[in-house]
Amino acid sequence: MRAWLARILGLGHRTAVVADLVALAAFVTVGLLNHHGGLSVGGYARDLLPIAGCWLLAAGAFDLYKRPRLAALLGTWAAGVTAGIAVRQLVVWELHGDDAVFLAVALCFTLLFVLAVRTVAGVVRT
Repeated sequence: MRAWLARILGLGHRTAVVADLVALAAFVTVGLLNHHGGLSVGGYARDLLPIAGCWLLAAGAFDLYKRPRLAALLGTWAAGVTAGIAVRQLVVWELHGDDAVFLAVALCFTLLFVLAVRTVAGVVRT
């Protein structure tokens, strides 16, 4: 477990940023294909930009890329994805009773995607 954690946290600065953004883009791609039936520039702008932007702001606040630690990764994930989903909902101007379910699903799957892509990046790097 420790070696795996070191691998996902020990990525270089650029590699970690790219891996996280690729993971978030993959999450959005799956969502667009499953819920909207196709990919579009507008779909990525609506869904990826708020999530990725808030992720990067949270990463700066938690110092994720300068001092990578599990707490910084988890803080970035929780704050960044939650804020990104909130901004996305404001952009599309939709608030529904099941938004909490959407947020929970987004949190689970973004963490899964980030850990998976960072793991692959760590294996490829070595």
